[in-house]
Amino acid sequence: MKYTFGAHDGSFHADEVTALALLIVFKNIDSSKIIRTRNLDILEQCEYVCDVGGIYDASIKRFDHHQVSYQGPLSSAGMILKYLFDTGVLSQKEYHFFNNSIVKGVDAFDNGKVTTNLGFCSFSNIISNFLPIEHQATPEEMDNAFMSAVEFTVGHFKRLYERYKYNLSCKGLVEDAMKKYTDCLFFDKSIPWMESFFELNGQDHPALFIIMPSGDNWKLRGIPPSYEEKIKVRHFLPKKWEGMLEKELQKATGIKGAIFCHKGLFISVWKTKEDAIAAYELMKKEENL
Repeated sequence: MKYTFGAHDGSFHADEVTALALLIVFKNIDSSKIIRTRNLDILEQCEYVCDVGGIYDASIKRFDHHQVSYQGPLSSAGMILKYLFDTGVLSQKEYHFFNNSIVKGVDAFDNGKVTTNLGFCSFSNIISNFLPIEHQATPEEMDNAFMSAVEFTVGHFKRLYERYKYNLSCKGLVEDAMKKYTDCLFFDKSIPWMESFFELNGQDHPALFIIMPSGDNWKLRGIPPSYEEKIKVRHFLPKKWEGMLEKELQKATGIKGAIFCHKGLFISVWKTKEDAIAAYELMKKEENL
């Protein structure tokens, strides 16, 4: 039966929920044609079967990882993501984006390779919270909970994908700024810049700061040494600005449009573009940049 998806009934995990959500987002199945059962005769009729059936063979759209014959690192989530890449639905870059955003972690969690540390919540933890509270839930309650988890995950993937495509659309603006400026990159609108900056070999670019709109104001922000170290900066804002607000920062800088400087000295906010530039020029002068 075309556009059908089969998975086991009863309790569920993030891997088959994620696998199903990916197939829905990329229109490989019809979300109204989802069957949850362990009856192999019924599953045999489904176009896609995930996390049940004891077979991993992408050529016949069977994606189980529980059988002894499969010893790889993937769960049904990773198997479906790989299938979407292998069949040309996803580019290599898109495959790595989804894998690094969610799927790799779901695979590792489902296969017992990682556990959640106290104070941290994984995507798998979030999906498990969709399970009915009572352990004696009826099959109908379990199916409804499963579909709620799938609906949430589909929405999450769609938002991730739209954000990913928007980031890509801004890459040209980042590249233009990198070619035009040296010590400080200037942008006339707020855009996601950091990932594109480092994809364009930003680690070798000399810029130390960016100036960019931030809501109705403008920000002067330090650039990290690398994408992996994005909580650090190549050069801190002046120590004497540390944690200052409005009047105090205005007095310290002589700039009437001063609003805020973070105590971490990686970002500051100013009323206008001219104020942000004045702050940058003041810092350059005082710190011999």
